[in-house]
Amino acid sequence: MRIGNIDLGDKPVLLAPMEDVTDIGFRLLCRQMGAAMVYSEFVSSDALIRMVNKSLEKLKVCADERPVAIQIYGRDVDAMREAARIVVEQAHPDVLDLNFGCPVKKVAGKGAGAGMLQNVPQMLAITRAVVDAVPDTPVTVKTRLGWDHDHRIIVELAEQLQDCGIKALTIHGRTRAQMYTGEADWSLIAEVKENPRMHIPIIGNGDITTPERAVECFERYGVDAIMVGRATFGQPWIFYEINQALGHTAPSAGMLPSKHPLLSTGWKMDILREQVLTSVNRIDEYRGILHVRRHLAASPIFKGIPNFRETRIRMLRAETVSELFGILDEIETKYL
Repeated sequence: MRIGNIDLGDKPVLLAPMEDVTDIGFRLLCRQMGAAMVYSEFVSSDALIRMVNKSLEKLKVCADERPVAIQIYGRDVDAMREAARIVVEQAHPDVLDLNFGCPVKKVAGKGAGAGMLQNVPQMLAITRAVVDAVPDTPVTVKTRLGWDHDHRIIVELAEQLQDCGIKALTIHGRTRAQMYTGEADWSLIAEVKENPRMHIPIIGNGDITTPERAVECFERYGVDAIMVGRATFGQPWIFYEINQALGHTAPSAGMLPSKHPLLSTGWKMDILREQVLTSVNRIDEYRGILHVRRHLAASPIFKGIPNFRETRIRMLRAETVSELFGILDEIETKYL
């Protein structure tokens, strides 16, 4: 599959953009695990044009994580156009992605993100303006099926966005009204893909939580790529597992230091430790642990451990690397 001149290979698996999750450290780890392309946290166009430091920090990209996409959001044509130029000048991303899918109230409620699904003419105007503003960078879009069940407009909207000049379209199989509840509906994603007038790659997103489901989405719905989001929490190795199920190889995963065999419990514990150290080294000890420990608490590696609630609470309250690693060592020795 190609996005512009970027060759992502056959049936690529991508890391979804997630606020306060897909920072540079996590992106690098997921690339090592076999993600074909990674996406930044979404960045506010209004904040970028005001040169807000916190938003500018999100534009930092390193060579080892490429190909990488930077995602921006906003509701104003001029602001989005200017933000796109800033992103390309400062980050030189391989792809610039437009967020028309975020459902949270502070974004969609102000008309940005999934709020654009209630103002399609404005969405299209923004898309055309951004495409024209950065002609040498592939522009893509991530959106949802529609605003609610009675307004699932994605089949027609996909054609309109393609006509604006985007190079790929990611569809999350829920409406804005669903937020993240219920099951993702991939039937409409398939309908977009089967539309003979569509010629850009279609990327499916929503409820890909296992390698088996990833294979099914490719085979049953015919998408060109899949995007994995919340299932990466506490298990970045899901990219390695999905690539294995698809018959791909991900040799880079073996480069991560561990004395344990790939995909063994010990290896996975070492990956979690590596994630902690990456976060700490990128920020500082206290904030780095605060940022990453929810990944640890969500990890499926701990499911099934009896009376684990107290240990999980201790893990969430840990404030130093030595304290947190002591708890992980205890878990590994006692339970795993």
